[in-house]
Amino acid sequence: MTANRRSYYINTGLRVKKNLWVSGKIADMPGWAEFERRINIIRDKIEAEVNNCLEEGRPIVSAEIRRKVWDDGAESGTAFLDWCETQIPVMTISEGTKRHYRTLMARLNEWGGIRTWSDLTTEKIYLFDSWLHQLPTKQKQADVMAGIEAPKISDGCVWNYHKCLKKLLNNAVLFDKLAANPYDRLRGQFNRGDRETVEYLTQQELSIIEHCTPTPGSTMTVVRDLFVFQAYTGFAFGDMVAFDIRDYHEEDGVWVHNGERIKTGVPFVSELLPPVVSVLKRYNMQLPVINNNHYNVLLKAMGEMLGLTKNLTSHMARHTFATMMLKHGAKIENVSAMLGHTNVKQTQRYAKVMAESVHNDFKKVAELLLEEPGA
Repeated sequence: MTANRRSYYINTGLRVKKNLWVSGKIADMPGWAEFERRINIIRDKIEAEVNNCLEEGRPIVSAEIRRKVWDDGAESGTAFLDWCETQIPVMTISEGTKRHYRTLMARLNEWGGIRTWSDLTTEKIYLFDSWLHQLPTKQKQADVMAGIEAPKISDGCVWNYHKCLKKLLNNAVLFDKLAANPYDRLRGQFNRGDRETVEYLTQQELSIIEHCTPTPGSTMTVVRDLFVFQAYTGFAFGDMVAFDIRDYHEEDGVWVHNGERIKTGVPFVSELLPPVVSVLKRYNMQLPVINNNHYNVLLKAMGEMLGLTKNLTSHMARHTFATMMLKHGAKIENVSAMLGHTNVKQTQRYAKVMAESVHNDFKKVAELLLEEPGA
């Protein structure tokens, strides 16, 4: 329902598959007539209230109309949480990001301190932050058996919960459900975590993965190949899953594509390097699909089997690509375009890592020179 550029969603309590919703109506399905009737009742109520506004000379305010024609439990004990549940499915974000929002909802329900609109205060946000910081991380089974206490979740993880909640509250302000976002008074109050730290593989470490030989046809072989694919394309997991060779064209024997990132919709430039083409040829140019969580679990296991001290993750492959390109002289603006970053500032942390690496090399050489006789 939209009036004067202000939109409101009304939850009908119905679930309909996308392919059965055609031009604003439900296509043929069991019980469709009753569903149509319910939707039409809501529409008729809205139109009647709009007509009343016109007849009485009152302004057409979508929030007021919604309150009069649809009792959504504004006074109930879970009004805010219920509203959030209706927002997440219609947000223009990737499915992966929606999972983050659903995790936030699970945490809010678990905590129980924010349920109604009146709960949305700066004090409650502070209390939620404190509660989040007490949550333990997932443990290895061996640590559980040994009675080792799990560490608390990181500042960066807590920050991601705040980021999702803040976005929902911004939407609530936009839709006149909330007068002001309590986060507006909390700028700079919460620690975002060490976002400058970037873990990546050296060329030698990446080579160990490239040349390892799991059992042919095994899942671990697929995991190795997917990691190599990411490390030489800079693709995030979602972009890798959406990869389609038909989006590419050959220019002088090189596969090239200008596309958009799945997560952000930001344009990026992709060119398939020889190691990537080699991986694709093993699968007839069509990458196998694997669950993201399962993929990261197997990556960690593979790193341990190969004796790597770093915890392998899907995103580490992306970091490895960025640092590798900068090390070989690529301009930071070009690396930003390769990664599909929204701005160059996101890419600059990789440049800082390279600067630190250079300083470390200088330090090592200086120490060697000091050890030489007569130095």
